Amino acid sequence: MTETPALELIDVHAAYGRIEVLHGVDLTVPRGCVVALLGPNGAGKSTTLRVASGQMPPTSGHVHLSGHHLNGADPDRLARAGLCTIPEGRGVFPNLSVDENLRLFAYTAKVGEKDIRERTFAQFPRLQERRSQLAGRLSGGEQQMLAMARALATDPALLMLDELSMGLAPLIVEQLYELVAEIAATGVSVLVVEQFARRALAVAQYAVVMVGGRVTAVGEPADIESQLSEAYLGGAA
Repeated sequence: MTETPALELIDVHAAYGRIEVLHGVDLTVPRGCVVALLGPNGAGKSTTLRVASGQMPPTSGHVHLSGHHLNGADPDRLARAGLCTIPEGRGVFPNLSVDENLRLFAYTAKVGEKDIRERTFAQFPRLQERRSQLAGRLSGGEQQMLAMARALATDPALLMLDELSMGLAPLIVEQLYELVAEIAATGVSVLVVEQFARRALAVAQYAVVMVGGRVTAVGEPADIESQLSEAYLGGAA
């Protein structure tokens, strides 16, 4: 029997007002896999993520999380079902210290505050050095580390990352994607939305290319190179 995917979007349409921006998107994230959702600016990647994460209702089509039909489910219900989303902009609390952010994470986590701190500081020694600093004063890379710590704290079944590399130095991006690979190795399914494809493809088992609100290619990274080049050359880079 085929294993139920962690996430499945079936013929999903979505619109901002009267302007349709997703035109029948089909997307599958198998269990325990990293899937890279790629394409130029305006391709519909972030909108697809908003629909999948319950932040935006589809106008038609179906969203399944672990086989459960969840159209219209609010983000809290999706979080309880094992979904964790790290949005573009990271979603940390800028006016709270690193320690205070971790304390807040503990309220929704399946492990205690002490365990969250130990896990976070073992994974991100830099955050231990900055534990008393306001999150808003951390570097972009450090803020992304703190957001990733939140993801680890919730012990998710499915992790969705929107533009992980946005505004970060290449070395920091490299480190964060190494962490993505480590998370996936524990059995967590990961959907990575990226404009810059190279690093995401290095850790992904599958890639989905979008252009103009439509999926134009699906396959293993080596199999979609020509379609990916065409997508970027034909759209805004």
